[in-house]
Amino acid sequence: MQPGNKIFDDLSKLMTNAMGVAQGARTEAETAMKSLMDRWLADRDFVTREEFDAVRAMAQKAREENESLKARIDALESRLNG
Repeated sequence: MQPGNKIFDDLSKLMTNAMGVAQGARTEAETAMKSLMDRWLADRDFVTREEFDAVRAMAQKAREENESLKARIDALESRLNG
């Protein structure tokens, strides 16, 4: 009866070790994929949300200033022509 238990013990240890190796390989693959994705994203000209919002606010302000200046120019032209 003892030799059968030894085989099962060895098989159990082997499976436990295999699962540990598989888990380690999974972790290593996830780390490699994350590193690859980080490098790929860094190579692109993506902006952060904060940068996007800042540029959008600047564009909105410029639009408003343009509209104001256009109204002033229209008023000055009408005074010159009228």
